[in-house]
Amino acid sequence: MTSQPVETAWQPSELELSRRALRRRATTRSVLIAFGSSVLLAGVLIAVVVNTPGWAIVRETFFDPQIALKSIGPIFQGLLLNLLVLVIAAVCVAILGTLLATMRSLRGPVFFPLRALAAAYTDFFRGVPLLIVLYLVGFGIPALMIFPRMPAMFWGTIALVITYSAYVAEVLRAGMEAVHPSQRVAARSLGLSHGQTLRIVVIPQGVRKVVPALMNDFVSMQKDVGLISVLGAVDAVRAAQLQVAESYNFTPYIVAGLMFIILSWPMIRLTDVVTSRLNKREQAGGVV
Repeated sequence: MTSQPVETAWQPSELELSRRALRRRATTRSVLIAFGSSVLLAGVLIAVVVNTPGWAIVRETFFDPQIALKSIGPIFQGLLLNLLVLVIAAVCVAILGTLLATMRSLRGPVFFPLRALAAAYTDFFRGVPLLIVLYLVGFGIPALMIFPRMPAMFWGTIALVITYSAYVAEVLRAGMEAVHPSQRVAARSLGLSHGQTLRIVVIPQGVRKVVPALMNDFVSMQKDVGLISVLGAVDAVRAAQLQVAESYNFTPYIVAGLMFIILSWPMIRLTDVVTSRLNKREQAGGVV
């Protein structure tokens, strides 16, 4: 005696199959159109640049393959210094930025001096260009002769931390202010202190709201670590300058720029992915 299945497995209908085929054709058509238009635009731009009167000189001055290969090693050694500065600065900015944002979110008149101090700090260093902060910190503080002689990398890292902490603090504060007041009231009604409310309830939700903005600030800092070269640190930019001075050719600058793009590209793509996921979660109404 053979057993008969109680019910057959679900199979899509002919109408559903036709809809899926239609969506596949539409997706393929969109991809082909996007690829074709991109190739056409790139071809037009290349044709315009190549046919300019000065293209021959520009190609010789900025795109010399032999000089590019020769400069890769020294510039990469300098890029390692940029990476070290970036890691140290990112950790310090996260700590100092959170501290400043917390100071600005303190309630009560007794905390007014701390709020005013944090507000003055963020207002001042968001208004001063990073290049000027680098000059002030890198040349001004050592001139006071109250610290032992430190390398240019140290003062460059300090200047980056000072400047980007102001930006990150404001982003974090905006995220904390975006948390609905009922969350604070509910936490205080459960017996949590103001500090516990900030640490357990407000800061985690606030950080989640501003993750894309924080990652954008990190990408900007990846790019700006190259400015420490103005203090004399032999990073990627300074190494490119030395190569240019030796060869009288600007190709090393192109090499350094490409290395910085390669360095920042993963974080840029990760920022897009995180932003897309957060948008999907908000649209689904899963997390508030």
